[in-house]
Amino acid sequence: MNEFIPVFEPILDGNEKKYLSECIESGWLGSNGPFVKQLETKFSTFCDQKYGSCVTNGTAALEVSMRAMKDLFKWNDYDEIIIPTFNIISAAQACIYNKLKPVFVDCESETWNIDTSKIEQYINKRTKAIVIVHIYGLPSDVNKIIEISQKYNLKIIEDAAQAHAQTYYGKKCGSFGDVATFSFFTNKHIASGEGGIVLTSNKELLDKINYYKNLCFTKERFIHEDLGWNLRMTNLQAAVACAQMEKIEKTISKKLHIGELYQKLLKNIPAQLSKEQMPYAHNHYWIFGIVLNNDVKFSAKEAREKLALRGIETRPFFYPMHLQPVLNKLGINDNKKRIISENIYQRGFYIPTGLTLTDDKIEYISMLIKNLF
Repeated sequence: MNEFIPVFEPILDGNEKKYLSECIESGWLGSNGPFVKQLETKFSTFCDQKYGSCVTNGTAALEVSMRAMKDLFKWNDYDEIIIPTFNIISAAQACIYNKLKPVFVDCESETWNIDTSKIEQYINKRTKAIVIVHIYGLPSDVNKIIEISQKYNLKIIEDAAQAHAQTYYGKKCGSFGDVATFSFFTNKHIASGEGGIVLTSNKELLDKINYYKNLCFTKERFIHEDLGWNLRMTNLQAAVACAQMEKIEKTISKKLHIGELYQKLLKNIPAQLSKEQMPYAHNHYWIFGIVLNNDVKFSAKEAREKLALRGIETRPFFYPMHLQPVLNKLGINDNKKRIISENIYQRGFYIPTGLTLTDDKIEYISMLIKNLF
């Protein structure tokens, strides 16, 4: 087998073409179209929140959420937001663009989610919120974070971009935050190329989000009292996302099959695999991760290079936020080590989990990985 196998490849075999044709025939390609409204209603209901507001992507969802919360809850410049250091840069960037300070907490070695036992040591009088990020398809331990947030009167921003349709003790991810954000990027369980959504059950917060995402237009349309963004999702993107949402259970079923087959085929390699389950959830395998044992003589980068020579695309793990050069330039980092995140970045990578994967391809990838050792 010599064909290239990408990390992810979507399947557009539902009503995507039909709904896109409806958009074209109606002439409604831009924002506020019927598919945007449909997606906002259906997705918020699906995640047990009252309201949804579609935006251009998951990063934008975080940025506009923090701006709205800062305004509504009267946060001051450079108040602090706790986020996991093992994460994509979006949450840290959202803090900085809104003149808030991100504070980084290490992850757990078992789940790669934020280590809830370490959160309280970073809380002080300037702390205003905790960002929950459900990493790689397995939820964070939400109850512990809610307990801490209630103890210190903190808001919760739930980044569920990697956890579509995932649950925590049977309750939908995306239902726990004062706001919850999702991405509809191409590699997500619900994919529209780009796109995202903010969910909340707070009407005042929803109004702020809609205000800031729409250039801060007022009733006098071209008179502006604040600066916002143009973060409106198009009707075309929403049409694709609506079609993808209709088959979310099928997508999850395929992801579970892929993850379970990898678990079976790779169980004896000298590496930590994506955690199969916790008491509160079974992994949905948004990605399937591998962390090489410390006594393995080659690095994750070397493993990835060898697999690439055989046509297998892989991705590195997140580079920890507390090590990011741009954040060091801005003077944000505290020069403290976060050992778990640093180690799994050096030793970790993830392998293909695209919806087009066949069992033969999974077996082939697994064989090549085992051959590395």
